[in-house]
Amino acid sequence: MKMNWNKWASSLAVAGALLTFAGTASAHVTVWPKETKANSYERYTVRVPVEKDSNTIKVRLEFPAGVKVGTVLPAPGWTYEWEKDADGRFKAITWTATADGIKPHEFMEFGLSAKNPAEPGTLTWNATQTYADGTVVEWTGAAGSDTPAPTVAVKEAAQTADDHADEHKAAGNSGNNEAGQAAAPAAQNSSSSTGSTLPLVLSGLALLISVISLFRKKA
Repeated sequence: MKMNWNKWASSLAVAGALLTFAGTASAHVTVWPKETKANSYERYTVRVPVEKDSNTIKVRLEFPAGVKVGTVLPAPGWTYEWEKDADGRFKAITWTATADGIKPHEFMEFGLSAKNPAEPGTLTWNATQTYADGTVVEWTGAAGSDTPAPTVAVKEAAQTADDHADEHKAAGNSGNNEAGQAAAPAAQNSSSSTGSTLPLVLSGLALLISVISLFRKKA
C-alpha cells in the first residue's frame, strides 16, 4: 500500500511539473501561424497573454525584414500607431489600450495582413509587452530562453503534382480553343473568297465572248 502511495505521489508531482511548464510556455507572446509559404500573402495573429498580476496596457511588434505588412485588424479598446523606415515601409506597430487592457489570466489577439518574403527562412518578430505596474518585458530572446522572440518558419511554395496536371490541362484547353478559333475564320475566309471571285470570272468570260463575237462580225 505504501509503495502504491509513493508511486501515486510521484505521478502527481510529474503531472504538476508538466502543467507548470505548459502554463509558463503558453504565457509567451507568439505569432501565428507558426509555418507559412514564401512569396504569399498571410494573415498573422499576434497572441498576447498576461503572466503577471497586472494588466497589459501596451504591445509593440517589430516586423521581420522582407515582410511587407499592409493592413491591421482593429481591436476594440485599443488604438494602434505605425512606425515607418526611410523607404516608407511599415517596420513596427504599437497597440495601446484605451481602457483596462488585458487583465491577469486573460489573453488577446491582434491581427495583421502581410506579404511574405520570396525566399524560405525564419521570421523573427521582436515584441515588447508593457504592464500597468511599469514592468516591460522584451520578447527578443533566443528559442528556449525565458523571453523568446516569436518566430515563424517560411517554407518554399512548391507546386504539387495536381497543380502541374491542372496547368497542363489548362494549357491544352487553351491551345484547343485557340486552334478552334483560328480554324473558324479560315473557313469563313475560304467561302468568302469563293463567293467574291465567281462574279469576276463570269464577267471575264462574258467580256471574252463579246470580243470574239466582235472579231467574227468584222471578218
